[in-house]
Amino acid sequence: MPDPKDNVEELKAATAADVHRAVREEGEDERRRPTSALFWSGLAAGITIHASLLAEASLLLHGGPDTGELVVGLGYPIGFLLVILGRMQFFTESTITAMLPLVHRPSRVSLYRTLRLWGVVLAANLFGTLLAAAMTASGLIGHDGLSEAAITISAAFAEHAPLDIFINAIPAGFLIAVLAWSLPNAREQAWLVIFSVTYLIGIAGFSHSIVGSSEAFLLAIAGGVSWPTAIFGLIVPAVTGNLIGGAGIFALLVHAQVRDEVEES
Repeated sequence: MPDPKDNVEELKAATAADVHRAVREEGEDERRRPTSALFWSGLAAGITIHASLLAEASLLLHGGPDTGELVVGLGYPIGFLLVILGRMQFFTESTITAMLPLVHRPSRVSLYRTLRLWGVVLAANLFGTLLAAAMTASGLIGHDGLSEAAITISAAFAEHAPLDIFINAIPAGFLIAVLAWSLPNAREQAWLVIFSVTYLIGIAGFSHSIVGSSEAFLLAIAGGVSWPTAIFGLIVPAVTGNLIGGAGIFALLVHAQVRDEVEES
C-alpha cells in the first residue's frame, strides 16, 4: 500500500534551493559542451526563433492592417516554444543558467566557461537570425506579402532610440530568466509558462536581443536601416540590457535568497 506521505511529497513544488540546484546543474552541463555542439545548437535556435517574426507577420498579413497588437502578438511566442521545448542553445535563457554556476563557485575557470558559452551561443544565434532574415528578404521563406508584413513589424523596433531599446531590454532579460527559473516546476504546463511570459514580452514592447536581431537584420537587408544602425543601434543595446536583466539582476537575486542553503552543495 503506497505511503500517503509519498503522495504529499509528489504534490509539493520544488523549493527555491532545489530549483537553484537544477538550473545550476543545467548550466554546468551547458558550459561543458564542446564549442562545436554549442555553435550548431545555437545556430539552429537563431534560425528557429525567426518563426516568431514570421508568425506575427502571418497574422498581420491575413488579418489586415487593422489587426490589433494583441492579436499580432499571439505569434510572438511561437519561436520561443520551438527553441526552448526543443532544448536548443538560446542566449537569453543562458543568462541565468550559465551565471548561477559562476556566482555559486566563482573562479577564473568558471568565468571563462561562462563567457565562452555566452560568446559562442550569442554569435551562433545572431548568425542564425541573419540567415533566416536573408531568406525571408529574398523570398526563399514565404512570399512577398509575408516579407513585407515582416518588414512592417520590424520597422516598429527601429523607431526606438538605442537608450530606449537598452532600457526595455532589461525587463525582457529579467522575464526570460524568470522563465528559465520556473521551468523545473512547470512540468506539463511548461508550454503555457513559455507562452505567457513571451507573449507579455511581445505585447509590452520589451526588447529581446535575438528576436530583435531578426528584425534588425531584415531591415538592414531590405535597406530600411544601415548596417551600423542595425548592429550598434538596435542589437547591441538589446543584448546589453538582456544581460543586465537576466544575469545581472535576476540571477543575483535568486542566488542571494538561497545562498546559505546551497553554499555547501
